[in-house]
Amino acid sequence: RRECAGRGRLLMDRGSGAPEHRRHKVDRHDCRPGQLRARARKKARKAKKGMFQRRKVCRYCADKKLVLSYKDPKTLRLFISETGKVTPRRISGTCAKHQRRLATAIKRARQIALLPIAAGHM
Repeated sequence: RRECAGRGRLLMDRGSGAPEHRRHKVDRHDCRPGQLRARARKKARKAKKGMFQRRKVCRYCADKKLVLSYKDPKTLRLFISETGKVTPRRISGTCAKHQRRLATAIKRARQIALLPIAAGHM
């Protein structure tokens, strides 16, 4: 019989050639990392990340005095990447309501040339 390569694998019996179904309790360290199941690999990756990241807060919800307007290109530039794309919510931390308004304001500012359309225009 071959060595166990993971949990619940088929082992071939060399004598008869018929497969045997066996469940093996194999420790994670007994197997090579490439043979771990996807769930175990994902869990190991999460464990390596370490620190808990602070939840991002929408700056427009936090400070009600801030006005989201297409006429203010300085604040709108904070939400544009260096390639000229609108920064997504998961990176910028804005809520869904303000992200929609932000995208509209950026598009309006681009139309009247307050903001660049692409990276080459910066």
